[in-house]
Amino acid sequence: MTTDPLTLVYALPLAVLWLAWIVLGKLRSRRARAILEENREAGLMEPNTLHPVIDPARCLGCAACARACPEQTVLGIIDGKAALIEPTMCVGHGACATACPTGAITLVFGSATRGVDIPLLSPEFETSVPGLFIAGELGGMGLIKNAIEQGRQAIGHAATAARRSRAQGSDLLDVVIVGCGPAGLAASLGALERGLAFVTLDQATLGGTVAHFPRGKLVMTQPATLPLVGKVRFGEVSKEKLLAFWEQVLADTGLAPRFEEQVLAVRREDEAEGAAFIVETGEGRYRARTVLLAIGRRGTPRTLDVPGEDLAKVVYRLIDAEQYAGRRVLVVGGGDSALEAALQLADQPGTEVTLSYRGASYARARSRNRERMAEAVGSGAIAQVLGSAVQRIAPGHVDLAVGGETRRIANDTVIVCAGGVLPTQFLQATGIAVETKFGVA
Repeated sequence: MTTDPLTLVYALPLAVLWLAWIVLGKLRSRRARAILEENREAGLMEPNTLHPVIDPARCLGCAACARACPEQTVLGIIDGKAALIEPTMCVGHGACATACPTGAITLVFGSATRGVDIPLLSPEFETSVPGLFIAGELGGMGLIKNAIEQGRQAIGHAATAARRSRAQGSDLLDVVIVGCGPAGLAASLGALERGLAFVTLDQATLGGTVAHFPRGKLVMTQPATLPLVGKVRFGEVSKEKLLAFWEQVLADTGLAPRFEEQVLAVRREDEAEGAAFIVETGEGRYRARTVLLAIGRRGTPRTLDVPGEDLAKVVYRLIDAEQYAGRRVLVVGGGDSALEAALQLADQPGTEVTLSYRGASYARARSRNRERMAEAVGSGAIAQVLGSAVQRIAPGHVDLAVGGETRRIANDTVIVCAGGVLPTQFLQATGIAVETKFGVA
């Protein structure tokens, strides 16, 4: 039996391509598995927000989900099936589910072992407390586009609720908007567009979580519609450029949020449904028909509760490492944010960096950060004090408790990277029903 030469002409290239595909697939699988194992070893397997769950029976392994993900390394292909390999990097974008051709991806909150508290909301973004609305990250949607859209829609529903109660007549504000990140900004512009009587409050400054990103961080934004502004298209943009755009929006529209005014409590004036809300802040109080909460899920930074923590030299996140050049800086914490902050500071000329952590090792940090830290400590660029706790902060020094003794180090700045306190208690005190979700939509 003879073989047709044309068969070889076509078969050989196809065989080569098939073998190459198999080899490349194995290499991709190996890389993805390595990332997954690294995160398992570091205990970084619990997503912080909405995230994908993949049904292997329906997954084709086509990698459409991984290509659609803006974070690039969140999803990978292992043994021909998609897998969530870097869970803590997932931002709840949801593009993976849209891109999947077989519907193998379900977006859920929490996991079987770790629940996520989500306020119960109606389709109109109203909580279990009539007249009290939630939009953005607090409701589980942290993506900028989603937050903007929720803020835009929620203010429309709040305006409807406010109009219903106007018939009773009073000098109340129509709405108090708490938070001026993407959701709060969109809601505020919507309130301005509708001619509502309102005030926007934020405990910090414009931008919410975005404002606290490190300098130069690139932010992924999809097209979104801002009231009074129209369609906004950025794609990948630096944090600074996005904040500058939002600042210009304030200037162009005359919107004037009240920054650095922290809301302490939200309550009804009396028990009757439809009664005015009282919003208490560190500066005073406001009476309103409705309230829209557009705050982040991290609430306020977790503090150390030690003497001297109220000094101006204590901050709770690193924004710009260059401003600490030539200073003596203590970083407190043992997670990725603390290690990355210490490493960025160590690159600045003349900066003396000390890292204090209560644990014996950085078990919950990624291996690449642990490796970089070991190199920096070995070279003398960073001084680490493991098994330590801040005892007292003074203008020119910090006292650390180490092994039953006190160690004093010279210091100009303290950066606490200990995470944030979830606002669950605040929500419960306000009367909002909260549901703990364990891996369900």
